[in-house]
Amino acid sequence: MYAISNKRVSPHEREGVQQLAPQPRTILETGLADNFLGDLVCKHLYDAGVLDMVQLVARLALTGAVLEEVLTFLRKDRRVEVLGQAGGQALRYGLTERGRNSAREALARSGYIGAAPYPVSAYRTLLKLQTIHHGRISAHDMHSSFSSMVLAPSMLDQLGVALNSGRAIMIYGPAGTGKTYVSSRLIRLFGEAIWVPHAIAINDAVIEIFDPQVHKRLDDGEQQNGLLLNEGIDRRLLCCERPIVITGGELTMEQLDVRYDPFMRQYQAPLQLKASNGLLIIDDLGRQRMTPGELLNRWIVPMEERHDFLNLGGGRHCELPFDMILVFSTNLNPLELADEAFLRRIGYKLQFGYLKPGEYERIWIQETQRLGIHYDPMLLSYVLRELYDAENMPLVPCHPRDLLNMACDRQRYLEGSGPLTAQELEWAWRNYFVQLDFLG
Repeated sequence: MYAISNKRVSPHEREGVQQLAPQPRTILETGLADNFLGDLVCKHLYDAGVLDMVQLVARLALTGAVLEEVLTFLRKDRRVEVLGQAGGQALRYGLTERGRNSAREALARSGYIGAAPYPVSAYRTLLKLQTIHHGRISAHDMHSSFSSMVLAPSMLDQLGVALNSGRAIMIYGPAGTGKTYVSSRLIRLFGEAIWVPHAIAINDAVIEIFDPQVHKRLDDGEQQNGLLLNEGIDRRLLCCERPIVITGGELTMEQLDVRYDPFMRQYQAPLQLKASNGLLIIDDLGRQRMTPGELLNRWIVPMEERHDFLNLGGGRHCELPFDMILVFSTNLNPLELADEAFLRRIGYKLQFGYLKPGEYERIWIQETQRLGIHYDPMLLSYVLRELYDAENMPLVPCHPRDLLNMACDRQRYLEGSGPLTAQELEWAWRNYFVQLDFLG
């Protein structure tokens, strides 16, 4: 959904995480119980049949030193046996009959087979270290990042102040005025890398955090030897861009809490947990299956207290930092969605409106350049006068892109060429907007 950028990890970023999450050298330093790691190794061996140390390191994201300790424990427990060397190189490991029974029992309790999870206590500290609420965005940053967009300077300044505040933001206004387009690009202002765990462990429950659809990995420039490395950042953490999660009318309340899949016997992370240290946009507020009140009430405590309580089922709860920029976007009247008491909790309400003719012209020119077609000021004057003014239609930011694309579509269909004509733009207009002539 979003392209990987050319961001790199700064020494300062690496140093902070290095101090918090050094490479574990023993089972104790992983923060996980030996039985837990033993069960996870057995599940991997049950899944693969036979694995050597290099393969185990890659699968569990732990160093050879830690895995040697786990394998020694499993061999003493008669669950794992050495099956000899592969091609005269690394030793291979497989399960005994006792080990296979143990693996099946472990899979019955939890279907997770992946990298060793990161302990939730350390994850809380990691989220706070990597907070997105550092308040370092300047007016120069805002205007430079959005220099190619047609957006009023005053609106950019409002957005910048809102981002620095750390409070939730509501963006409202008519459809097509650029609310989603602008809010989805706010993440570009946060260029720091962050570290995201493959999964976290809350007692015996494992919740996958890393999602390749959300988290874009970065090359941190470090070539690690997993068998020998005693230094460096914990391999259970992946270097990523700050995430952005956008959800709209498809959002359900179930997606905002930990979900347990009884068939896979795995826990799924809620959307806000995947968006941690990043940006979460609730688009089309008021179009969800639940009422706006139900959805907004879900965020009252997280917004005010900066932490969230996740329900793991069976009376189990877990508290985690609520560290993200939360943006609500809607084309409905905010006063119809929530009462004033709730709206006060949202620090900033920003209204997106229609364009002025000069702003519309700038977007029109940008779109002609993008499409590689000739810009004709007389044609634009015709569109504004004979179409917009004649039908009393407001100037909306998305219109130039859509109208020009549709006119080009027709030209290609008719195998035409050359500059667009007024007739082609009028045809696009009639097909773009709903025509109500049949009512008369």
